[in-house]
Amino acid sequence: MNVFFVGLESYAALLFVFGWLLEAGAGLGEVIWAVNCGGEAHTDAQGIAYQKDQLRVGVASDYGRSLQMIQRVLPHDQIIYQTERYHTTTFAYEVPIGRDGEYVLVLKFCEVWFTEPNQKVFDVTLNGQITIVDGLDIFAKVGRGVAHDEVIPFSIRNGILKVKDETASINGKLTIEFVKLEKDNPKINAIFVMRGTVEDVPQLPPLPGMEQKERGEEEEEEPDDDDTRRQKRRHSAAAPKILDPYAADDTGSMMLPLVVAIGAFIPLLFCLCKL
Repeated sequence: MNVFFVGLESYAALLFVFGWLLEAGAGLGEVIWAVNCGGEAHTDAQGIAYQKDQLRVGVASDYGRSLQMIQRVLPHDQIIYQTERYHTTTFAYEVPIGRDGEYVLVLKFCEVWFTEPNQKVFDVTLNGQITIVDGLDIFAKVGRGVAHDEVIPFSIRNGILKVKDETASINGKLTIEFVKLEKDNPKINAIFVMRGTVEDVPQLPPLPGMEQKERGEEEEEEPDDDDTRRQKRRHSAAAPKILDPYAADDTGSMMLPLVVAIGAFIPLLFCLCKL
């Protein structure tokens, strides 16, 4: 019975991922370069054709295949996050870009080895000058066996690479460096570069339970609001009452019709008595 429910939950999760990816990838931009790092060529569900990794530095690994499932990804595209390239020092990929324009760099990661945070931490830079990912800890971001994408928009104009407010020179090649820090080795699972904007990039579905977590955080804030309202009510109850300067006028206006009625009834009663 437990196996049945686990299978049912997995099926429901896959349906959710499939529906999300179909909607998120509706407006895919022009992919100019893509590589399945440490692995063979693969065309994903969005039609992005990843080439076989030809880099000769570092180590190509498919240890991620030992994981039963990579979360947030369709079965067809698990391989993108199961293969990887890592190195014991800083290493880089070079992407040829010959035209000016707006671009988006998508870096795909999945932690397949470590089971706690602060074990693998590294930076990612462009052309040795612009840090685009600072102190990336994949496990701390999403956990083990979960897909994680870093989406970096950038532009190229007249030999100048620009990311947000930072600039660097570029001469036909975008150099993506994975920078070795003190915590283990830098790595990457897959990369693609696309002409377009962030809105054109297929997005991963939300992390399982993330919406419930956000709702829980909102609910945790509500007692503070209730406490504030209760404090206000207590403050109002404890505060001395302020007399309403119009209270007497209101009472008099309410009594006026009664006085008029009595005044009119007394002469009538007097006349009836004479009869």
